[in-house]
Amino acid sequence: MRFVLRRAGFFLLTLWAAVTLNFFLPRMMPGNPAIAMMAKFRGRLSGQALVALETIFGVNTHESLLAQYVHYLGDIFSGNFGTSLFFFPSPVSQVVRSAIFWTLGLVGITTILAFLLGTGVGIVAAWRRGGLLDSVAPPVLVITSAIPYFWVGMMFIMIFGLKLHWLPWSGGADIAATPGWNGAYLGNVLQHAVLPGLALLITTIGTWVLTMRNNMVTTLAEDYVRMARAKGLPGRRIMLDYAARNAILPNLTGFAMSLGFVVGGAILIEYVFNYPGVGYMLLQAVQNEDYPLMQALFLLITVAVLVAILLADIATAVFDPRTRTAR
Repeated sequence: MRFVLRRAGFFLLTLWAAVTLNFFLPRMMPGNPAIAMMAKFRGRLSGQALVALETIFGVNTHESLLAQYVHYLGDIFSGNFGTSLFFFPSPVSQVVRSAIFWTLGLVGITTILAFLLGTGVGIVAAWRRGGLLDSVAPPVLVITSAIPYFWVGMMFIMIFGLKLHWLPWSGGADIAATPGWNGAYLGNVLQHAVLPGLALLITTIGTWVLTMRNNMVTTLAEDYVRMARAKGLPGRRIMLDYAARNAILPNLTGFAMSLGFVVGGAILIEYVFNYPGVGYMLLQAVQNEDYPLMQALFLLITVAVLVAILLADIATAVFDPRTRTAR
């Protein structure tokens, strides 16, 4: 319990620092989003309209910085992130919700598959060290993990999309498709996710294979593994319960951080495939100086990473009780 409370305390402190930084950074930057919005109307708006826009965008120059900070914290807890400048007049929360499910479906599932498949291959390769799998998988996956995933995506588009016409390569679904929880629409969404998902999977699975294999090789040399072999325990039990269970611990934090960054999306892969995810939205927000949307996405990514790391610490403490001891 003390371990969980200590980790929760660090989580809250880091979250407060991130929220505070998220408040001050846009206000330290030159420019005013309300004035930028007025520029689109070529100055045809009145002064009252400027004040209204400043209120909408959370930039109230008539209040002190402390008062703005208090109002900002209240808006954060109530889920009010303001109004998007680029997608005006849509609220930021609505804009983010329209993109986050696409990212979770594509990048989230791909990240989990890469971790599960890579970890499994790494365990077997290390257990059968020197075998066919151990001789082929690591060198090949070192090459694939070094290739930029957006380049793989462009090759997929050129081969499977433009030349062979096997799969769609742009967007999250057909424009004419009617959204809904039905087989036709979900199948169309799955077809659009195949190429970007494969591009991410091929270029990320190698990291998990190599790290898990190296951890397994080190763990298999430990005395408790030798003792288990000397006792005549079944090889499958030694591989999973004694070696893999301990070798996977260093990877949990990396996997948790990967899951946290899933919320941010794979910006380049979503841009290449014109995929309507959070990464592509973040790029649009930066290009169009949409400060409220950038703030919300930054905070969302930060919270996701912090929560993932907290859960990874708790999972590590469950699997390895030695980590619970305070130093």
